[in-house]
Amino acid sequence: MCKILISIKPEYVEKIFNGTKKYEYRTKLAKRDVDKLVVYCTAPVKKVIGEVDVTNTLTEKPDVLWKKTKEFSGLSKDGYEKYFKTHKEANAYALSNPRVFKKPKSLTDYGIESAPQSFYYI
Repeated sequence: MCKILISIKPEYVEKIFNGTKKYEYRTKLAKRDVDKLVVYCTAPVKKVIGEVDVTNTLTEKPDVLWKKTKEFSGLSKDGYEKYFKTHKEANAYALSNPRVFKKPKSLTDYGIESAPQSFYYI
């Protein structure tokens, strides 16, 4: 098992840490088994603000995944469909136990110079 650092927009970061977003959608999952996501909040925050446990990964056709996850998706159906518009498969990390760091960290604390487009193993 491993941790990955991912970039997430502030509006979705807030929903993850307040418990209303329990799935993080991705067009591609990490090849390794992931047990924790370390969350980098994108501009204007630009800080690593916490981590969350991964309890499962899901891969389905986009419409099937939406039906399974929509209650805790943290986004609109329209936003979801736009994200997976050109993909035959949709992926999600199932999230639990979000923890905000007492003091946000910088990417350099992890030896990383720039925000990941997808993710970094850490």
